[in-house]
Amino acid sequence: MSASIPLMDLPSCEVHRLGEIADLVSSVGRSRVGKEKLALALKKEGYIPKLLQLFQVCENLKDTEGLRLLFDIVRGILYLDEDVLFEVMFSDECILNVAGCLEYDPSLAQPESLREFLMKTAKLQEVIPTRDPEIRHKIRQTFRAQYIHAIISQNSSDLEEGFLSTLTAFIRRSEEEILRVLQKDEIFFSEIFAKLNDEATADEQLRELVKFFREFFAFSYALPTNRGEFLNTLAKFEILPTLERLMGMNDLQVRSVAADILSYVGYFNPFTVHDFVLQEAHQSDNNKQLLIVIIEQLINNADPGLGGDNQLKKILLILIDPENMREHVSNLEIFEFLDFFYDRCIHVLTAPLLADTSEKSYDKDDYQTAEILALVLEVLSFCVRRHRYHMKKYVTSKDLLRRILVLLKSKHKFLALAALRFMRRMIGLKDDLYNRYIILGNLFEPVVNALLDNGTRYNLLNSALLELFEFIRAEDIQSLIEHIVENFSDKLDSIQYVRTFQGLKAKYKQEKNCQSQTLNNVPSMLPGKTFDRDETVSEADEGPRGSKVEEEAAPTSPQSSNVSNATSTPLTTVMSPVKKCIFEIFNFTDEDEEEEARPRKRTRLDS
Repeated sequence: MSASIPLMDLPSCEVHRLGEIADLVSSVGRSRVGKEKLALALKKEGYIPKLLQLFQVCENLKDTEGLRLLFDIVRGILYLDEDVLFEVMFSDECILNVAGCLEYDPSLAQPESLREFLMKTAKLQEVIPTRDPEIRHKIRQTFRAQYIHAIISQNSSDLEEGFLSTLTAFIRRSEEEILRVLQKDEIFFSEIFAKLNDEATADEQLRELVKFFREFFAFSYALPTNRGEFLNTLAKFEILPTLERLMGMNDLQVRSVAADILSYVGYFNPFTVHDFVLQEAHQSDNNKQLLIVIIEQLINNADPGLGGDNQLKKILLILIDPENMREHVSNLEIFEFLDFFYDRCIHVLTAPLLADTSEKSYDKDDYQTAEILALVLEVLSFCVRRHRYHMKKYVTSKDLLRRILVLLKSKHKFLALAALRFMRRMIGLKDDLYNRYIILGNLFEPVVNALLDNGTRYNLLNSALLELFEFIRAEDIQSLIEHIVENFSDKLDSIQYVRTFQGLKAKYKQEKNCQSQTLNNVPSMLPGKTFDRDETVSEADEGPRGSKVEEEAAPTSPQSSNVSNATSTPLTTVMSPVKKCIFEIFNFTDEDEEEEARPRKRTRLDS
């Protein structure tokens, strides 16, 4: 600040002159020079502490007019956005009176409780384990600055660009200073991890600790030059087992903040998390593994749709995506991990789906359940695309699509769309195995019924249903075209407002004509052999051959064989004859297994 700027004359600090002080503060407006002159005068004469003493006088006298004038004055001083005033305004001497003045906003019917929050937080910040008094002071000051910044910028949309940029820079510098000191303090890390893992830590203290640690994480990762050193320090103190414990707690706030921290680790260093998850996959006696904890939090969220569930979903998708593992683990390890996921984890994910649906009905159709099931379906749709071999086995063994299509009856259209999207993802792969599964299970029946029940209403569900049939027609998927035309043509002929179903029938007739011409061109049957309908091999008789191919496709590792035995043999024993037939005829080929371990280009369908 220029030493040549003359000091501004200020009114004396008296209650009856508060109006003059308020006019003076507001008069500088956006003038840079005016702001500097006023800030210099306030600093040089020790004016602010004297002014804030008037707050106590006005509050004791219940002087409403004086309190509202003090609100305008203090907010105006903060709006000056001058660095020279921040040390005073956020000092131990002044901060409570500053917050007190801001409580009496004339636009509010009742004063806010800003001081109460500051005092409560100040007590909780004592749990931060650092013995450096300067750093403790800097942490308190920075929190106060962040809190006041949030309060005065709530209704600042009408102010100029760069509003409070100096205060923002002041907060940023303070955070960087705190981080530089703490990142080198191993005693600090040792004590904070000890408190995070100590069951005797009080609930409020634990909440404050994890919130501080989240902020610490966020700004540490914002400094790329120190990120590597920071990650090494965290690994030394076993950050992932700590987060696993915190995410398994009953306290919703602690779980949510721990998920935030895990998302930082997973985003900036997914290899570390993958290594940890792979190590846990080999621990057969560990029932509270990180993946299972994440899934349990996802499906047991008391307030789905508020953001935390989407964050957990993103973390889960990062961890189960083979694309994220290729650079640091072998193809065999990827396959073993997927064996682990489908043997130990996916049943946790699908538990609410299987519990709330039967083959023909959907019982619990409240909004919270619908939100959770939509998230589950989104993850399962991801698995259809990324885990082709394993997901085929799981879908067919559980007859999963039949249970999912029941959700087309939900009154919540977003859930019905999620169910349809799952089927669309399966058909989009144009996989013969999935197509045979759909045909043998007559799984287009609920889809056709949903289209007819929707009637002539033009909505998103109608468009999605029509797009599914149009995709089948455009891609000329003959097995599905034949099934749809032969089984549902009578019902679908009534839909005339699109040409899709006429197009399906045309494709069907064209294929039949081609087949007839081909048969007519064959000179004769093989000599000495005639074919009788009774002698044809039934689809059920092909079961053992399919099982053999399936065994050959799986790795020879013990883990893989265990998974195969755990999923196939018991299921075919207890299934109904129809389901058993559906499951046994599917031939899992080596190509399915290789697809999960083969690098591939991302496509629009992935998104």
